[in-house]
Amino acid sequence: MKKKAGPALLNQASVPGRRGYLPPVSDLPPTPEEELIPSSFRRTAPLNLPELSEMDVTRHFTQLSMRSFGVDQGFYPLGSCTMKYNPKLLEDLPTFPGFRDLHPLQDEADIQGALRLIYEAEKIFSAITGMDAFTLQPAAGAHGELTGLLIMKAALRDQGELARDTILIPDSAHGTNPASAALAGFKVQKIPSSAAGIIEPDDLKPYLSPQVAGLMLTNPNTLGLFEEKILTITQMIHDIGGQVYYDGANLNAIMGWARPGDMGFDLVHLNLHKTFATPHGGGGPGSGPLGVKAHLAPYLPVPRVISTPGGFKWSDDAPRTIGKVKGFWGHFAVVIKALAYIYCLGFDGLKQASSDAVLAANYLQTLLKEDYNLPYDRYCMHEFVLSGLKDNPAAIRTLDLAKGLLDYGIHPPTVYFPLIVPEALMIEPTESVTLDLLDSFVAIMKELASQAKTKPEELKEAPHSTPVRRLNEAQAARHPVLKW
Repeated sequence: MKKKAGPALLNQASVPGRRGYLPPVSDLPPTPEEELIPSSFRRTAPLNLPELSEMDVTRHFTQLSMRSFGVDQGFYPLGSCTMKYNPKLLEDLPTFPGFRDLHPLQDEADIQGALRLIYEAEKIFSAITGMDAFTLQPAAGAHGELTGLLIMKAALRDQGELARDTILIPDSAHGTNPASAALAGFKVQKIPSSAAGIIEPDDLKPYLSPQVAGLMLTNPNTLGLFEEKILTITQMIHDIGGQVYYDGANLNAIMGWARPGDMGFDLVHLNLHKTFATPHGGGGPGSGPLGVKAHLAPYLPVPRVISTPGGFKWSDDAPRTIGKVKGFWGHFAVVIKALAYIYCLGFDGLKQASSDAVLAANYLQTLLKEDYNLPYDRYCMHEFVLSGLKDNPAAIRTLDLAKGLLDYGIHPPTVYFPLIVPEALMIEPTESVTLDLLDSFVAIMKELASQAKTKPEELKEAPHSTPVRRLNEAQAARHPVLKW
């Protein structure tokens, strides 16, 4: 017997006379509604609210929640997004009364523990990245990027070098990089990747000029490949008076093994939701702390937490600061989770997390390249990018493969990014996976490769088992339905 789907809207489940509770009879005489609400504000028709029991409502929303998919339910190999498992301990800690009941305007004497936590978090992030100072104000990764670029612009202003108006960005970069640069008032110059998927110094050289303010880069890059010539690249930028910005989205690949500061980077933001096991914000709250080398530290947002003989204090003593970039002091609860993750693992644990993530990615890459095109056939770091099927007579697209994965209870990897890879399928398993899960994923990917030959039309119509079938993305983009 086919399972009957529940109503999509509560109004569809309404039953006249049904209610969730019965209010007690008032022992006071009723007041005419005319005396309570002027006639000009009163409805002329009853409010169309559904009539439901508490059980009806509870089951409705429980069933809706079961239609969603998250990292707690299954494999989520979303390349570039590092969808690792978030330990439940980390979710509990910010609810402790000592954290939960704080107010950002409390007197410093009453929040010494919170100030110490912020102070220690900044020091630990500095140690992990090789930076000299940090701010925890930015609300997300892209916000951290923007903060860093605003600092670069402020430094240029003080140096009388505002003619430096161009940011160099690789063609494989995260989409937020050029967006953040443009928002900060810079021009963007795209730098081509080599055939090996990295930036070659000889390819970078023609773009160096007195107009260059800096270079935005991540290492490993967005293709999951380590920029082997990074020391040469950063030195080239410094030689022309520019700054080098590290997009910390890919830090999960190198924790404990390498530091952006040691590679020559001047600024780095961290995606706490990617590397340090806090949930993805989905619009917020997130956290994108920004670290800088000493020469840029005077420009960090204020206030900063400082340690004094009398305890920890907020300090606004920063004449060259760019000011505040976030209301109050940032997303404190997210920082609590990230710091707890670091304390739980310790240095050796962070290092192991990175090595396990890299091992898992290379394991998948080795097995999947038998059936899928691998444009950069070399050891990867935490992620890798495939380019469609090898044997593909029915012209199965990456979109078809992504939709097919949904029928197996797996969230698709990132598709069609980076843009320089045709039919891109970007896979990042993270360190949170087991060997049997990796083997299961490989088996499913091989099954999809087989279906592409034996049942191509069926695969082109996937998914078949999800609450919502394949959408017409083109129509949705051109004619979005924003309300019922």
